[in-house]
Amino acid sequence: MTGCPFCAIVAGDSAAAVVLETKRTMAFLDTRPLFPGHTLLVPRVHVDTLTDLAPDLIEPLFRDAQRLAAAMESALGAAGSFVAMNNRVSQSVPHLHVHVVPRNRKDGLKGFFWPRTKYGSAEHMEEVAATLRSGLS
Repeated sequence: MTGCPFCAIVAGDSAAAVVLETKRTMAFLDTRPLFPGHTLLVPRVHVDTLTDLAPDLIEPLFRDAQRLAAAMESALGAAGSFVAMNNRVSQSVPHLHVHVVPRNRKDGLKGFFWPRTKYGSAEHMEEVAATLRSGLS
């Protein structure tokens, strides 16, 4: 879809720290993560919300969300993960995306008030993406 930043990433027109690419999905690091490793998983086709997602894309999307959640623990050493999506309300980009965030006890994340951070550098961002990619093998 014209003007969609996630479609631009999927098309290769915008740069991203890609963590996972499959025939039907793509995952990349959030540029304003809750914690390093905060990943956004999107269907390659433009879909606004979960209710718009074609039935044949549900399994591939959530299978990849499950794989990313496991990589948060195995590759990043997180104690667990937070997996979420917004539909319209609080959806900053109107392209369906699943947030997969590494979590640890006492990490400071409370309720729905999430302080966003930034990566120290593009190199740090790519290092975290590479670590997650290694956990998906």
